[in-house]
Amino acid sequence: MPLRSAPGSVKVPRDPVHHPLFARYYARLSAAAETGMGLGALRHRLLAGLSGRVIEIGAGNGLNFARYPGTVSEVVAIEPERLLRQLAVEAAMRCEVPVDVVPGVAEALPVKAEAFDAVVLSLVLCGVRDVSRALAEVRRVLRPGGEVRFFEHGVGGGPAMRFTQRALDRTVWPALAGGCHLSRDPVAALRDAGFELGPYRRLLLAKKVPRLPISYCVMGSAWRPPEPDAS
Repeated sequence: MPLRSAPGSVKVPRDPVHHPLFARYYARLSAAAETGMGLGALRHRLLAGLSGRVIEIGAGNGLNFARYPGTVSEVVAIEPERLLRQLAVEAAMRCEVPVDVVPGVAEALPVKAEAFDAVVLSLVLCGVRDVSRALAEVRRVLRPGGEVRFFEHGVGGGPAMRFTQRALDRTVWPALAGGCHLSRDPVAALRDAGFELGPYRRLLLAKKVPRLPISYCVMGSAWRPPEPDAS
């Protein structure tokens, strides 16, 4: 006889992002890449000099947490995937800076407007469903004059590589890689969303191996412009 819900019971909603197989693979691969591909040093560079309240969007398994400087008073870490969020909670318990791991998606952040001094985007814009909407949320929660730190992969290489990236995005790659896209341009997306771009640097992951569609990255900073003087 099939089980039925008790009267008045509430069905627990499914997570908006659900990639359990990819999450397990990503957790293992990302930990190995900290030293093997030099991602640990890149994370340290990404977060250096931050201060005040920070929101990290798409925190994954929390590998950034231990690298936040002591000048950061609080980190709110948004992660929609359940397994990665559980790993992020464990990572938060091991670090000195207070970190609150919260479920949510980039396109609808569960926080107040203008509540943060900085936003961290670390390998996340490739996987959001709606980049422009996600960046509109970044702008909403960031105080005027607040800073965005970004480390993203995206479009790069010559015409043949860019064609390959677009072809993979239209076919198998998003399904295999938890919704990831290879041919997005994070710098152009930030500019189109109204942010003032600061210094940024394009770089390659794993320089000693052949270039792959996922090798092309960019790291830098941007700012939410101050509000115009109403006087």
